[in-house]
Amino acid sequence: MKTSFSFSVRTRSAAARHGVLKTPHGIVETPAFMPVATQGAVKTLTQKQVEELGTQIVLSNTYHLMLRPGAERVASLGGLHGMMAWPKPILTDSGGFQVASLAALRRIDDEGVIFRSHLDGSLHALSPEKAVEIQEKLGSDIAMVLDECLLYPSERDAVQKATERTSAWARRCLKAKSREEQALFGIVQGGVYEDIRRDHAKELAELDFAGYGIGGLAVGEPKELTRAMTEISTTELPEERPRYLMGAGTPGDLIESVARGVDMFDCVLPTRNARNGTLFTSTGKVAIKNARYADDHGPLDPDCSCYTCGTFSRAYLRHLFVSKEMTARTLNTIHNLHFYMELMRRMRRAIEEDRFETLRKELSQRLDGPGA
Repeated sequence: MKTSFSFSVRTRSAAARHGVLKTPHGIVETPAFMPVATQGAVKTLTQKQVEELGTQIVLSNTYHLMLRPGAERVASLGGLHGMMAWPKPILTDSGGFQVASLAALRRIDDEGVIFRSHLDGSLHALSPEKAVEIQEKLGSDIAMVLDECLLYPSERDAVQKATERTSAWARRCLKAKSREEQALFGIVQGGVYEDIRRDHAKELAELDFAGYGIGGLAVGEPKELTRAMTEISTTELPEERPRYLMGAGTPGDLIESVARGVDMFDCVLPTRNARNGTLFTSTGKVAIKNARYADDHGPLDPDCSCYTCGTFSRAYLRHLFVSKEMTARTLNTIHNLHFYMELMRRMRRAIEEDRFETLRKELSQRLDGPGA
């Protein structure tokens, strides 16, 4: 099926890849980080602010948008791009993870998921076909198949069954797809069981999706397992298709996953941490509420060029946060997202210049730790 979506790898540095995604709403250079615009907005920021940070693509949440305002209403408002006034690419997840996490409110069988809304308790059904239909109404550039994601730890038999169900649902999603301009990504499952994950990646690769999500990770398992399962997945997925590690999160996670051939990421971590006063800097994390910053005249991160760091002191940022001023959330989010976008830019440059491993060694050990 023809689409206006394509992907090509421009350069490599070891297993790390610098690529180009072409979508109906623009080009995305990879590795890329997608800020999470759950309900059609990145929390605390305007679309202009998000774009000015260098954001190339955002992620929105099918589960939340199907409940409120509803896919039909979004479509009537010009799809997500029109409703949000966001001109760049959008990826929508399928809602599978959110629904699966509502353990007390849902039932899963081979047909799909029946669940009660966390908003008002109303009953809803989500099948693979319905997940595709909703995302086509939302009008995203990239849609995800419906999958069954289990949290860690899960028994092998349960993971095997969920993986088989995800395969069946993936085939149904492909059959249901009708919008040529929208790319559909498959999702590799398999928990932390090497053979199940490897076999599933091979099986999905044969289905010829436009790209591939790596799911069922960053759900509570130790980081060494996350990285091992990521590498197993990327090893078996097609070289010429983008790989998207779903929900992984810390700067160290991004660096180590790019080292294993991952191209795309999303996570609520930078924006949620910003709202909670935890800020990422070139020397590690800073908890801005700490009393040690009450009289600190220096910038949050002297190596950062964002509006927050170029304008305000640590003392002022602390004052805003402890005073519960809404501006604190905005300024903190601007900084954290700038930090993530700059990290991705640095990785792309390092891959282009074939010095990714040098950058990896320089950054991996210090970015996730406590700052000065």
